[in-house]
Amino acid sequence: MGRQISMVMDLNKCIGCQSCTVACKTLWTSGEGMENILFNNVETKPGPGYPKNWEQVNGGFRNGQLQMPPLIDAKDYGGEKPLNFDEVYFEGKSDRLQQKGDMGYGANWDEDTSSGTYPNNYHFYLPRLCNHCTNPACLKACPTQAIYKREEDGIVVLDEDKCQGFRKCNQACPYKKVYFNFVTKKSTKCIFCFPRIEQGVAPACARQCPGRLRFVGFLDDENGPIHKLVYQWKVALPLHPEYGTEPNVFYVPPILAASFDENGDFAENPRIPMSYLRYLFGDKVDDALITLLNEMERRKEGKKSELMDLLIAADWKQLFGIPVVKYA
Repeated sequence: MGRQISMVMDLNKCIGCQSCTVACKTLWTSGEGMENILFNNVETKPGPGYPKNWEQVNGGFRNGQLQMPPLIDAKDYGGEKPLNFDEVYFEGKSDRLQQKGDMGYGANWDEDTSSGTYPNNYHFYLPRLCNHCTNPACLKACPTQAIYKREEDGIVVLDEDKCQGFRKCNQACPYKKVYFNFVTKKSTKCIFCFPRIEQGVAPACARQCPGRLRFVGFLDDENGPIHKLVYQWKVALPLHPEYGTEPNVFYVPPILAASFDENGDFAENPRIPMSYLRYLFGDKVDDALITLLNEMERRKEGKKSELMDLLIAADWKQLFGIPVVKYA
């Protein structure tokens, strides 16, 4: 097994600005037939996500067996509806741009929609991309061996010349991050911006993030940010580890403002229910949050905290530990 490039995202710093989505969309998915394809998207959680209710479809592995659920219906991706350009700019029939028809659903359909009840309602943002898994279900499901994992950096790529459009990868991926282009009749997916990685440059989504929440580096680099957050401090966790694909994109779980009791005083219960965080990140989220809160308290007391220094990332260059790698 070769090296593994990975990403850690600190959800306490994501403001849902979608700069990462725009950067990725502009660079990789602006072609014909790719209107509804988002290699990167940012979801408001709790929420149905994109495609709609992807978490209820599943896939991945159960007890070591590959799962092949039904394909997600096209309507759950939404659609691109044209704007009334002619009516506004050429025919003088309207003075405002608006869509023609109902989209039905879209990537940001439920953006900023909170759950819970006032004054303890809550939501947070979850950026998503291909996890470039160690045990990728898409690779195992592909009947033409069009999907493979690069030995140099562990990036999972799809050779569209070999793809014959069987869509088994679309079914098997539990995160629904392998898309299908209905124009080319080929599947397609995030490639972790490997042409940039080969030059020691961070992926577009990470480089354009104004919140400095994305760390990129090799998982085995003991001096790098990824290894420290995942293995040393153990505060960066995979999304839905129960799918069995061993994701290589990790998340620092969110900590929101304190909740209130019936008297309006601060309550001990966290604003985000622990049951929901365990649903997303597994049982290890409890210890991760304890570590985060303890280190935050140390900093408040004026004590040093390597973890807080790392997460704050005052120098943006420390986010990226990507040496230029010699590729075959």
